[in-house]
Amino acid sequence: MNCIRMRLLASLSPMIRMHPAWTLKPSAVMVTRRLARHQAFDAGFDPEELAEARRWHKSFQPSTLPQGDTSFSRSSGPGGQHVNKTETKATTTWPISKLLAHLPKILHAGLRHSKYYTRGNDSITIQAQTERSRSANQAENHQKLYDELLNLYAKTVPAESSPDKARKYEALKRTAKEIRLKEKKFLSSKKQSRKGGGSDY
Repeated sequence: MNCIRMRLLASLSPMIRMHPAWTLKPSAVMVTRRLARHQAFDAGFDPEELAEARRWHKSFQPSTLPQGDTSFSRSSGPGGQHVNKTETKATTTWPISKLLAHLPKILHAGLRHSKYYTRGNDSITIQAQTERSRSANQAENHQKLYDELLNLYAKTVPAESSPDKARKYEALKRTAKEIRLKEKKFLSSKKQSRKGGGSDY
């Protein structure tokens, strides 16, 4: 919230950027605080990218993901002789380039920050060895990827703002614009008076 408030303070006018917040008129400070409080959660995002991401989320299913490349090896953990002597451990790799084609643009940057990201081959690599069969472990890898992408969406895409909150924010933006215009006129008149030899007092 403090970051949002500072951005709003900086955008109101050159006068605000040049002076600390305590030098502002009470009306400007009040409007700035209300703007920060009522700012829509999705303000500052590209509307088209947000719409694309939300459409993707509504239709997103594990079956829509690419299969990836899976290899099998012996499990190294506990689980009995069958687990340790058969190659049931599944390692599935998805190249980032292939995953990006299935994700909305707004999620692209965050994909390389996943806990499953492997920089060496620029991919998402997931392993599973808890089940006794290859297919079950491979399916677990797909489920982990699905869950990871849902978490990425939740962290990246803001919740949709209510119509009432959006209306309040737009009204406050108009008020802030009016204050900015008044300040510009005030500064302009001071500049003109100085050129004409007038006094500021």
